[in-house]
Amino acid sequence: MKVPFNINLSGKTAVVTGGSGTLCSAMAYGLAVCGAKVAIIGRNKEKLASVSEKLTKDALDEYNKNVIVKGYSCNVINKDELSAAYETIKNELGSCDILINGAGGNQPGAITSIEMLKKEKEDSDYSFWNLDEDRIRDVMDLNYMGTLLPIQVFTKDMVEKRSGSIINIASVTSILPLTKVIAYGNAKSAILNAVHFGESGIRCNAIAPGFYAAEQNHDLLFNADGSYTDRARKIIAGTPMGRFGNPEELIGAALFLASDETASFVNGIVLPVDGGYSAYSGV
Repeated sequence: MKVPFNINLSGKTAVVTGGSGTLCSAMAYGLAVCGAKVAIIGRNKEKLASVSEKLTKDALDEYNKNVIVKGYSCNVINKDELSAAYETIKNELGSCDILINGAGGNQPGAITSIEMLKKEKEDSDYSFWNLDEDRIRDVMDLNYMGTLLPIQVFTKDMVEKRSGSIINIASVTSILPLTKVIAYGNAKSAILNAVHFGESGIRCNAIAPGFYAAEQNHDLLFNADGSYTDRARKIIAGTPMGRFGNPEELIGAALFLASDETASFVNGIVLPVDGGYSAYSGV
């Protein structure tokens, strides 16, 4: 992966939740190449170890840099686990200066089977009313509480330092509602409020990725033969750049918002990285 520009993050510690995933591992890589010591948070220890090793090797191969990327396993909706992980991170890497909240996702049972009701009655009319309450709560917990709790835990030292950058990973559905993913859209919209930190020197912003062809949404976008699904064709038609994003295209946005040099007066914004999707009316 290419890092588009260099900033000096030496002496900084970054925590990236969901850091073993496709998009967040790219952002973690950018932070590490620019000098930050990076802790990636996830639940799967083997995957964390594999991603940490790969990012470290890639940085050495591409930039001849020995970077620090370490995985820490915990559940982002369990505050005790988060606190225990942070104590280990502080002992090994230092207190958090940059937090990227990337843990999130959707799941079956919280997604309607149809996009919207039609004029005439159909057998699928009750798709919304039949959504599973427990799955809706799971989606809200992961995406909302899985952002709020890491902020409470990992940014407490920022209060003492009176500096730091929090970057919440929202979604285009935070800006422009999508069909079918009602719970996910509501949860992602809920993580945009960022005014509480005021004059403290702690900045809180959000990145709203568009559509990226990642492992998590592969079956949504591609048929078994590799062709686009109907929904993928709609997405491409609604994206002025006419393609899906590449994970490394998020690195520049993350570095910009992470740095006090580049974004010292940037606070409370939502930065879409979506190929123009959220700016296009379709006409």
